[in-house]
Amino acid sequence: MSDIRHSLLRRDALSAAKEVLYHLDIYFSSQLQSAPLPIVDKGPVELLEEFVFQRLNSLQELQLLEIMCNYFQEQTKDSVRQIIFSSLFSPQGNKADDNRMSLLGKLVSMAVAVCRIPVLECAASWLQRTPVVYCVRLARALVDDYCCLVPGSVQTLKQTFSASPRFCCQFVTSVTALYDLSSDDLIPPLDLLEMIVTWIFEDPRLILITFLNTPIAANLPIGFLELTPLTGLIRWCVKAPLAYKRKKKPPLTNGHLSNKVTKDPGVGLDRDSHLLYSKLHLSVLQVLMMLQGHLTEKNLYGRLGLILFDHMVPLVEEINRLADELNPLNASQEIELALDRLAQALQVAMASGALLCTRDDLRTLCSRLPHNNLHRLMVRRWRTSFVTFDKNTADTTSLPCARESGVCWPMRAWVCLLQVQNTALRSFFFLLHNGKLPALSSPLFISGEEKGIRSHVTVAPLV
Repeated sequence: MSDIRHSLLRRDALSAAKEVLYHLDIYFSSQLQSAPLPIVDKGPVELLEEFVFQRLNSLQELQLLEIMCNYFQEQTKDSVRQIIFSSLFSPQGNKADDNRMSLLGKLVSMAVAVCRIPVLECAASWLQRTPVVYCVRLARALVDDYCCLVPGSVQTLKQTFSASPRFCCQFVTSVTALYDLSSDDLIPPLDLLEMIVTWIFEDPRLILITFLNTPIAANLPIGFLELTPLTGLIRWCVKAPLAYKRKKKPPLTNGHLSNKVTKDPGVGLDRDSHLLYSKLHLSVLQVLMMLQGHLTEKNLYGRLGLILFDHMVPLVEEINRLADELNPLNASQEIELALDRLAQALQVAMASGALLCTRDDLRTLCSRLPHNNLHRLMVRRWRTSFVTFDKNTADTTSLPCARESGVCWPMRAWVCLLQVQNTALRSFFFLLHNGKLPALSSPLFISGEEKGIRSHVTVAPLV
C-alpha cells in the first residue's frame, strides 16, 4: 500500500480518488478468490481516508460522487461492490467519520435521483450491518433532501419502491427509528408519512423483505436496526393521536386550558394525517397476520420475537407520559384511540407469534395504562377467532345508524382502519344485533372490503 500511496501523492484530488478505487478493486477482487469474506485491514481504510475523504470544493465533490456512482454501476461483481462500499463507509470511530457520513448521504441521494440500483442495494446492506446511530443520520439526510428542501421532490424518492424494495425496507426501518414522536420535531413530515403508507398499503410484504431474505439467529445483535420496521410503525400508529394533540394544544384561557372536549379524534391529527395513520395501522395488522406462516417456515415460531416485549414497555411509558401531559378532559378521544390501537397490535402480534410474552407479562404491562375495555378483554381472553365474510352476501337493508367505532348494542367494536362507511361491517353488526348470528362469547376479528379499502374490526362483548 505504501507504493500506491506515493504514486497517488503526485496526482490531483479527483484522479487520486479514482485511482484509489481502481487499486482497491484489484486488491479485493484478488482477496475474494481465496476468502469469501476478506478482512478489511487498516491499509485500504487509510488510503480511502487520505485520498477520498479529503476537503474538496462543491464542484470537485459533485465530480467525485459521479465517479463513485459510475464505479458501482459498472462493477459487475456484487461481492466486490459490497466490500468496496463497506470499506468506504463503515464507521471507524475517528474524525473521518463525519466526512464519511456526509459523503455517503450525498452519494445515496444522488443514486436515488438517477436511479443507480447497485448503489441503493449496497446502501441497503450497509444499513443492515451498521449501528443504528449512523443509520438514522443517513435517513435524516435523505428526508432533508427529498421531503423538506424541495417541494414535490418526494416523488423521486417514491420511485425507489420499484427500483430497490430492499433499500426501501431498510429506509423505512431507519426513519421509524429516527422519528419516534417523542417531540414535535420528531413527528415524520407529511410527505414522508404519505410515501411510506403508500408503499406498505400497496405491498405489505415490503416491510418483511429483510427478515425473509436474511439468515437469522434466534438472538439478534443489540444496537443495530431491527429486522423489520414493525415496532417503529406500531409506535407511530399508537403515539400519533397523542403526539399530534400535543402539537396542537388548545390555547390558554385566563391561564388555564380550555375545558372544551374534542369529540373527533381526527381533530388533533389533521384530516390527512388521521387517514394515513389509520391506513398504516391496518397494513401493520395485515403484516402481523402474515408472520405466523413465515416464522414457522423458518423454524423460528416461538423462538424469535420480531416485536420485542422490552420495546413495548417504553412505549407504554411514553403513552402514559403523553396522557399525563395532555389534559384528559381535552384528549379523551385521542387517548382512547391510542390505547385501542396498542391493544389491537399486541393482540394480533401475540396471536401470530411475533410478540413473545406470558399472560402475566401482558397483565403487568396493561396495568400501567389508563383504563381501556379492549386491554382488559385482551388480558382475560387473548385468543382471537378470525372471521372473514363477503359483503356481497350480507343483508344491507334496514341498516342501523351507528358508528363502527362504538355501537350501542350489547357489544362494542374497535375499528382498526378508521370510521369508514363500510356496508359489509355495518351489515355484520345488524345481523348480530338481530340474532341472526350466534351470540359472541369471545372476541372476533373481522375483515371487509368496499371501494378498494379493506377494513378490519375487532368485535367483543362488553366485560
